[in-house]
Amino acid sequence: MNTRRELPESPYLAAASGRSPHRVPVWFMRQAGRSLPEYRELRAQHRMLQACFDAELVCEITMQPVRRHKVDAAILFSDIVVPLKAAGIGLDIVPDVGPVIDNPIRTLSDVQAMPALESPQVAPVAEAVRLLTAELGDVPLIGFAGAPFTLASYLVEGGPSRHHERTKAMMLGESSTWHALMTALTDLTIAFLQAQVDAGVDALQVFDSWAGTLSLADYREFVLPHSSRVFATMAAAGVPMTHFGVGTAELLGAMSEALAPGAARVVGVDWRTSLADAAARVLPGAALQGNLDPVVLLAGWPVVEKAVRRVVEDGRAAVAAGAAGHIFNLGHGVLPATDPGIITDAVELVHSL
Repeated sequence: MNTRRELPESPYLAAASGRSPHRVPVWFMRQAGRSLPEYRELRAQHRMLQACFDAELVCEITMQPVRRHKVDAAILFSDIVVPLKAAGIGLDIVPDVGPVIDNPIRTLSDVQAMPALESPQVAPVAEAVRLLTAELGDVPLIGFAGAPFTLASYLVEGGPSRHHERTKAMMLGESSTWHALMTALTDLTIAFLQAQVDAGVDALQVFDSWAGTLSLADYREFVLPHSSRVFATMAAAGVPMTHFGVGTAELLGAMSEALAPGAARVVGVDWRTSLADAAARVLPGAALQGNLDPVVLLAGWPVVEKAVRRVVEDGRAAVAAGAAGHIFNLGHGVLPATDPGIITDAVELVHSL
């Protein structure tokens, strides 16, 4: 049952929905963890996946940046491989490497043997959502999942990859196996997002982190139909939905097409594309999220201040050019070496503007 809250004063939800917020909303991808000393203290006692399946730890880590930085949205502490692990796929998140798959998916029989995800398998995640919505007050909670293509890239490669050779080889050379895999992963992504919606998240974001490795033609043929089904299915939840990728300048129009018509739609933009240019590429009615280069936060306050002001102005230009709204964020996640004080100051500056 959907227990979504009513948060009429939320700047984040207003901007995502095409309404006028009372201030520019700001939150940061990977704000839950990475740079925070309080997070590192907890992680010293718990492995990543262990933490992701502990409802109280998920709640605490998700709350840390909200308490410290006063951001306008919380994003659930989790990882895109959590639903894979929950379904029974053997994997681990190896420090300084990333997700490593025990038995990579390489054949049609491998795909057919993949387990489905059932909601009881992610009960700790749902419990964390319930704890958070009780604690967050008027701050919205964003649930998330990895997009089918990005999940497929880990499963086929067996771990992180620079060139995605095996993934593209299957996609281009064994299209029936590829579409079977993407269908299974679309079902899994929908199940994971639905569990979060049922528990009460206020918005959703789908991370297609590696889609930027594809040409527009390949994206349209091999990825867009599956991502579109995710968003079309989740539109019934009635929450804003964001589609995000890295290096996806040429894909922004197609990624906005994947978002379900009629829903509150947000397209994430990385630092390589100006928000005003992105506004011309996405479909009408979509808001934009982004797009400060995360490395800027390492360059000292004078540089950060100038860059933050530039992104806010670019966001205004994007809205003037037809974007439904602008949510300030990074073009990707917070880097571990970032000074938390700089993040707090950046939030204060965005709010002041």
